[in-house]
Amino acid sequence: MDLTFVSEELPDEEAFDAYSQAVMRVAERLSPSVASLRTRGGGGSAVAITPDGFLLTSAHVVQRSRKVRASFTDGRELTAEVIGTDPLSDLAVLRTSDDSLHAATLGDAEKLRVGQLVVAIGNPHGFAGSVTAGVVSALGRSLPTRSGAASRFVDNVIQTDAALNPGNSGGALADGLGRVVGVNTAVAGVGLGLAVPINEATRKVIGALMTEGRYRRAWIGIAGGPRPLPPRLATALAQRSGVEVVEVVGDSPAARAGLRGEDLIVAVNGSRVEGVDDLLREVSGDLIGSRVRLDLVREGQRLALDVVPIELAS
Repeated sequence: MDLTFVSEELPDEEAFDAYSQAVMRVAERLSPSVASLRTRGGGGSAVAITPDGFLLTSAHVVQRSRKVRASFTDGRELTAEVIGTDPLSDLAVLRTSDDSLHAATLGDAEKLRVGQLVVAIGNPHGFAGSVTAGVVSALGRSLPTRSGAASRFVDNVIQTDAALNPGNSGGALADGLGRVVGVNTAVAGVGLGLAVPINEATRKVIGALMTEGRYRRAWIGIAGGPRPLPPRLATALAQRSGVEVVEVVGDSPAARAGLRGEDLIVAVNGSRVEGVDDLLREVSGDLIGSRVRLDLVREGQRLALDVVPIELAS
């Protein structure tokens, strides 16, 4: 049987399919912003978020380090100082003296959809500037974190099948337009990577680390999750869901205020609460030590309780 081989070269725009072109555009746009980190405990990745020297990475990458070395794909090798860490969100901010970094654009993970293209850029096993691609496998995952005796769950973590390996931690997870929507943080199994989302809550953490070197987190002592409201109650409150209290920590502000398991929190200080993000946003560090009103539903009855948040030590 005769075989015919076609060796005609195709124009660049035809040689690659749409998927390949999308990944290539992200890599070309974002790779200059991603640094390879060398620390006392090993290494990882970071992403430049401002031209004047700020880098974002994972807190566990720079733990016990005050200074690290950051290498970029253009050959620059810089010393970066750890100016703030928040182990309970697994985020850290570094600062270099360089004022000409190629800053990445931060996106919004709240706009992601399952099945959407995402691209991970980092330095797995020390191979700088490595690019892998995949899709958003799931949204709304929780990631347990701990700092000393304090522990919490990072909510709305992004799950992706883009290949992540040791050294990817702290690197960028980007959408198809090259906007950073997550910070790669963990490998949970083959084809199962996790990233801390870039959203309203984590932007506050990043801003606080840049300006104050720490993030003050209010704590009332509950674990909870979203729960749909019964139709009649949803109509009366003009909202579809609230936050169900799953657990109340003993001797916590919530316990002292009288919260119970299965209580359904629907508002904080008069502001509607439909999910965990709403609750975290309303019970902010500014309210530590202040009286906060919780509107809730218990066994079909509406009531209000006052709770005084304390600072969650890290």
